[in-house]
Amino acid sequence: MKVPELFGEMVFNLQAMQERLPRDVFKSLKKTIDEGKPLDGSIAGDVAHAMKEWAVEKGATHYTHWFQPMTGVTAEKHDSFISPTREGRVIMEFSGKELVVGEPDASSFPSGGIRATFEARGYTAWDPTSFAFIKDGTLCIPTAFYSYSGEVLDKKAPLLKSMDVLNKQALRILRLFGNTAAKRVFPTVGAEQEYFLIDRKMYEARKDLVFSGRTLFGARPPKGQEMEDHYFGPIKTRVSAFMKELDEELWRLGVVAKTEHNEVAPAQHELAPVYAITNVASDQNQLMMETMKKVASRHGLYCLLHEKPFEGINGSGKHNNWSMSTDTGLNLLDPGSTPAENGQFMLFLVAVIKAVDEHQDLLRLSVASAGNDHRLGANEAPPSIVSVYVGEELAEVLDALEHDVKYKGKGKKVMKLGVDTLPELPADTTDRNRTSPFAFTGNKFEFRMLGSTFSIAGPNIIVNTIVADTLREFADELEGAKDFNAALHDLVVRTIRAHRRILFNGNNYSEEWRKEAARRGLLDLANSAEALPHFADKKNIDLFERNGVFTAREVTSRTEIMLENYCKVLTIEALTMIEMGKKDIYPAVNAYITDLCTAAFQKEHFGASAACDKETIAKLSAANEGMYRKIGDIEKLLAEAKGHERPADCAAFFAEKVIPAMQEMRAFADEMEVNTAKSRWPFPTYGDILFSV
Repeated sequence: MKVPELFGEMVFNLQAMQERLPRDVFKSLKKTIDEGKPLDGSIAGDVAHAMKEWAVEKGATHYTHWFQPMTGVTAEKHDSFISPTREGRVIMEFSGKELVVGEPDASSFPSGGIRATFEARGYTAWDPTSFAFIKDGTLCIPTAFYSYSGEVLDKKAPLLKSMDVLNKQALRILRLFGNTAAKRVFPTVGAEQEYFLIDRKMYEARKDLVFSGRTLFGARPPKGQEMEDHYFGPIKTRVSAFMKELDEELWRLGVVAKTEHNEVAPAQHELAPVYAITNVASDQNQLMMETMKKVASRHGLYCLLHEKPFEGINGSGKHNNWSMSTDTGLNLLDPGSTPAENGQFMLFLVAVIKAVDEHQDLLRLSVASAGNDHRLGANEAPPSIVSVYVGEELAEVLDALEHDVKYKGKGKKVMKLGVDTLPELPADTTDRNRTSPFAFTGNKFEFRMLGSTFSIAGPNIIVNTIVADTLREFADELEGAKDFNAALHDLVVRTIRAHRRILFNGNNYSEEWRKEAARRGLLDLANSAEALPHFADKKNIDLFERNGVFTAREVTSRTEIMLENYCKVLTIEALTMIEMGKKDIYPAVNAYITDLCTAAFQKEHFGASAACDKETIAKLSAANEGMYRKIGDIEKLLAEAKGHERPADCAAFFAEKVIPAMQEMRAFADEMEVNTAKSRWPFPTYGDILFSV
């Protein structure tokens, strides 16, 4: 296998375009891709023909407008290239109109009230900045999704809008520093993806995994992750074979899959790609998750992407490494060797700090979901309190600026390892902080709060928009300054002083930080029901409208969609628990109690002690009855939840009433698992699942 030849073979990339498109058409399309110029509609026919010819040669028979509705996954409607002739045969055709615009049924996708059920028309619009690709014999064309009345119904369109506004405001700042070479600024992202691999038969034997993606019952196994022997450990043969095929599949699709390793929890792993322009990175992360599941199935495995598949075991996240780069290759968050003297870097740095402080609510709710609530703050992910880590060196630089003293850098440190044969290592000026929600890591910010199932589009819409809005304020002030350098210094110092409260370099897991954050006035939105309603706060609607990312109607509709999804997920989980409790656990435990009763009777008949049997019978009988009573409580609560018409009220009810009842029911079941014979327990245990591959 020659990787350079394999890479991107299923992607209609710049090389494929240049080989197949007329020179003037390629030049026009490349301007749209590189510079964000409006697409010239007259070239669509030529592009469509070349794209179809390329796809057919690769074995494609169909095409689809591949889009990302508000379901959290991708959507596609396949149409064949065939067109009938008068002779009763067919030819392969694909027009410019079919490339540029599609018309999927919009009535069955979440719209938050924007579309009524009988209003079916919707449109998909080609995104030429993200390359088309072939998947399973179908040409997939990345698109944005709109309603008949023009409202956005997906995550791609607002992501592109947020990128556009960030580009405009960042260029204003660069022009102030005399940079006239850069024509465009791109937000870039590298999204590290965590996941679990389990045996497919184990997955199919658990209704909770099938219906909800996570285990709703399960006692802790004798061994979990406490020995810390799985992290970066040798990769098992079966997993290695999966990873090899996954890499090849992703490389064919143009995804630069780079780093793979075992994660902390048993059966948990991570895959990290090289960073890409944000809308491309978003598309590729969706492809990555889909491909993981497909490849796992071929190996008799199942890929779990849920944030918390196993209670008491580390869950999975997605680390969103975000930065800004120009089309000339300049990373705007690269501090250089002397950050204290790099005015441009300092301005972009404090812009991010200010944006995070002023919009803690948006960042928190951008990662809110029923699944991620189990993970945030659980010593495996940052807490629900948003803060920024900048490291020791930058903290000292900011402190020096704030107090108007000269920063005295410490210079590069060298680590002497004490072994003659080992080289001296240059030490980084700062450590890393894995507990921080929003950490500066050398030349980028790592937003660590995302859950593993998340589309990265949502959080990046927020990051792009809030930073762009701050850059707008900065540009408005500096463009009118008589003395630019003095105004720049004053602005940076004022921003540091006004937003120092968001900076924290310590342990975000500690109870002391929670208390300190409260003293600083930072938000602590503990769960999704508390966080999500803030999306429609007036200040946030004003922010999105001011930057042209969302309209007020689009904001309120998305708030409703997210809250309804939270309630739907928990309803499915509760109903699954009820079914498993009634149909699986309750009868299985009763059967085991019968076994014990028979054994106790026989022992006493022959004069032996049955004390242990009777003690176990009593424990199991009490727990089984307790679980059954709790099932009744949950059923009543679900009926009551239907009476809440407002999604926010329904979500709060689930958080305050239903979830605690579900946890109580689970406690009874997990206690019974420990005391029930393995032959009688109705489904695989944590020990079976986590160590089966």
